Amino acid sequence: MNMQSKSDSYAAAGVDITAGYKAVELMKKHIARTMANGKATDIGGFGGLFALDLTGYKSPVLVSGTDGVGTKLKLAFLMDKHDTVGIDFVAMCVNDVLCCGAKPLFFLDYIACGKNVPEKIADIVGGVAEGCVQSGAELIGGETAEMPGFYPIDEYDLAGFAVGIVDRDQVIDKSSMKEGDVMIALPSSGVHSNGFSLVRRVFDVENCDLKAPVEALGGKSLGETLLTPTKIYVKPMLALFKEVKVKGVSHITGGGFYENMPRSIPDGLGVKIDKKDIRILPIFDLLAKTGNISERDMFNTFNMGVGMSVVVAPEDVDRALEILHANGEDAYVIGKIVRSEDKVIL
Repeated sequence: MNMQSKSDSYAAAGVDITAGYKAVELMKKHIARTMANGKATDIGGFGGLFALDLTGYKSPVLVSGTDGVGTKLKLAFLMDKHDTVGIDFVAMCVNDVLCCGAKPLFFLDYIACGKNVPEKIADIVGGVAEGCVQSGAELIGGETAEMPGFYPIDEYDLAGFAVGIVDRDQVIDKSSMKEGDVMIALPSSGVHSNGFSLVRRVFDVENCDLKAPVEALGGKSLGETLLTPTKIYVKPMLALFKEVKVKGVSHITGGGFYENMPRSIPDGLGVKIDKKDIRILPIFDLLAKTGNISERDMFNTFNMGVGMSVVVAPEDVDRALEILHANGEDAYVIGKIVRSEDKVIL
């Protein structure tokens, strides 16, 4: 910790430099968990270093993805729980990178806050580190910006990006998809990190008891359910990529089925899904009922229990399911690729 750097004038303006130093010290143990060698070296420097191992790659391509957590953060503020949103933060980036067939390598974060409370910042970074551990990425750097007068004193925002790698001939290529191919669903853990502007309005979260048990949610509280971290699919999907030719991958985020699935399906084809086959989670039934939201809007806003979809050839379905199940994913067939101008047929 730098004991020399201290500005009383800056502190009077609302920025405590020494709090920043303390936050860095507190987060080092979390960052060390993500490092291959178990050491968080040079944290607090001007750039994050990563040693790129190209062994086994013929024509490597770097893939990047950037995102944040969105207004789900409002739930974290209301619940005063900050150790899981970092997982969401990482998940939104690495799951996107995964859709290209890439293995995440490293992650950088940006935390902007009204007041730097070192323990809170360390909790956030602890979640980021957990997300990195789950995805096999190293947390090699970041920035914490204290911005009094710009953000409310108890609030913050998160932004960041992940970088992954894939051999050029292994990039997921939807052009190989054809009629008769099969779509597999990987279950979500909940609402994930999308649609929370609507979620917050429907449940009036600022004025309801977020900690009270809800029968429709199996006795879990609304706050606990909504803060459930976004699932990270990296390890089971990388295992799948090694053994099965995957023709398309969609990360089901904001825009639900109707916006995300079409991104992995070529022109002239669509996916036909029988709604009764979708394992819809209770939170989505509660959302629809409480907010009087149409079925079309639900499927065009939320993941509805499907966090990621994968398209493979019919002859590869059993092997794909076997691999995913062996890696902890309760994956199941959700639909078939058909000739259609409509990308999603529900």
